[in-house]
Parts: sequence; C-alpha cells; structure tokens
Amino acid sequence: MTKLIDYPALVALMARVGYDDEAAAFHGSLCGALCRQKPDEVDPVALLDEPETSPDADDREALLSLRDQTIGALTDLQSAFAPLLPDDDLSLADRATALGAWCEGFLYGIAGRIKLNLRDCSEEVREIVKDFTEFTRSSLDSGDDDEGEENAYAELVEYIRVGAQLVFMELHPRHGAPGASPTIH
Repeated sequence: MTKLIDYPALVALMARVGYDDEAAAFHGSLCGALCRQKPDEVDPVALLDEPETSPDADDREALLSLRDQTIGALTDLQSAFAPLLPDDDLSLADRATALGAWCEGFLYGIAGRIKLNLRDCSEEVREIVKDFTEFTRSSLDSGDDDEGEENAYAELVEYIRVGAQLVFMELHPRHGAPGASPTIH
C-alpha cells in the first residue's frame, strides 16, 4: 500500500515541482476539481497552473497518487477525508493563512473546467461555498484567548472537512466515483 501523503510531504512535492503558492491551496484546488469531474479527468499537473512546470516521472506519479488518495478519502463512508493543512506545531496565524488558501484553492477547483451554476445546487452547498469564500478573506484576531482561538480554528477545519465532503457528494458525477453503485429507487 502506498504511504498517504501528509502536509510536510505535500509542501516538499510542491517545492520540487515549482509551485509557488501555499501547498494547502493546491490540495484545495484538487479537492474542488474532484467535486466537479471524474477522477481520471482531473490532471493534477494542470492544477499547478504553471504552464512551464513539467514534473519528472516520480513527481507526476506522486501527484497522481495524491489525486487517487484524495478521491478515496472523499468517497470514504467512514469520513477519512481531511484537508491537508499544516500541523499544530506551526503558529495559529500560519495555519489560519493555510486554511484560507485551502478554501481559495477549493473554490478555484470547483469553478474550473465545468461551469458551476450555484442556483442548481442545494441551499446547503450554496451556504458552504459562501462560507468558504468568507474564509478566504478572514484574518486572525490577536487576542488573549489562545485556547479559544485554537478551538475556533479546530471547528473551522472540521466545518471545511465536512463541507467539502457534502459538496463532493452533491456535485460529483456519481458514476465516476470509485465503488459507486447505481441508485435504486
């Protein structure tokens, strides 16, 4: 079994392929694209949005593995999905910045190749997209309640985790999901 990629490995991979933005933004865009397209239609190299980027064979394989691991997590009934974000050893401000970048990437991914008409989506998905948009503009208040801020951050991460899966379940072409079976009414 392939080792699951973690955030430090993602950061290293992004550095090797010349991706200049926050690594979390790439994972967000990958997740958003997977919500809108069949997994085999999502080319992680194209999501790098760097025309001159040409990853070597090992890095291309790592990107494809990340795509496959991500779709596996998004379709997991046991809620294995989690946005790839920095560990708690980074400052809260840095983690909050990465969280905003992840949301920005997610919005980029769902707005990509296939036009998304939010009016055709459920109220729940529209609210999630609106919230993710707000999260891209948020900033960290420096206050005296470090524990409260950590708890608020943890709640946001959980909201994003669940929200991304809900968007995936509604928008993803069901016939393209691994292990998907036809709906019987």
